[in-house]
Amino acid sequence: MHVGLFFGSFNPVHIGHLAMANYMLCFTNMEQVWFVISPHNPLKNKAGLLNQNDRLHLVNLALDFHPKIKASNIEFDLPQPSYTVNTLAHLKEKFPEHNFSLIMGHDNLETFDKWKNHEEILKNHDVYVYPRIGNLPSKFDTHPRIHLTEAPIIEISSTFIRRAIKEKKNIQYFMHPKVWEYVDEMNLYRK
Repeated sequence: MHVGLFFGSFNPVHIGHLAMANYMLCFTNMEQVWFVISPHNPLKNKAGLLNQNDRLHLVNLALDFHPKIKASNIEFDLPQPSYTVNTLAHLKEKFPEHNFSLIMGHDNLETFDKWKNHEEILKNHDVYVYPRIGNLPSKFDTHPRIHLTEAPIIEISSTFIRRAIKEKKNIQYFMHPKVWEYVDEMNLYRK
């Protein structure tokens, strides 16, 4: 089975993430998309990061039992910070029957050479890239394992959502209704 891995902190998950996963299912040959919740991205600040189990719960609420999109906590038991190359090796060992590809925004592709063992990732996995506003050409754009998609540009960020919640804005339409309800009820991101 061809599985697309959508790595992220999902702090919180929002409709942009869901739309992108849906795009990958409909417009590529991926048969499933797994949201891989990262406990800590080594290239990002850990401050303001909601507990990993809360973020996993929010992703599960957002996916609402979708048959082809799943949440994965595979990185919770791996050494931190999380390095994609290590996670991919672990997944390949655990699910040898699956073919894993990565899903990422073009902004991540621009810094892909900073990733640990990025050459090994490209040797063994395809990478499906969705466009972002202000894309700069990347030296990886023409790599045979890189697939630049024509996904619509969705400029919603978790940073925007956290800031809006802190400012007491009602942004319920930026998140799955169950996610918004839980975030609102539990007072998440308000401090």
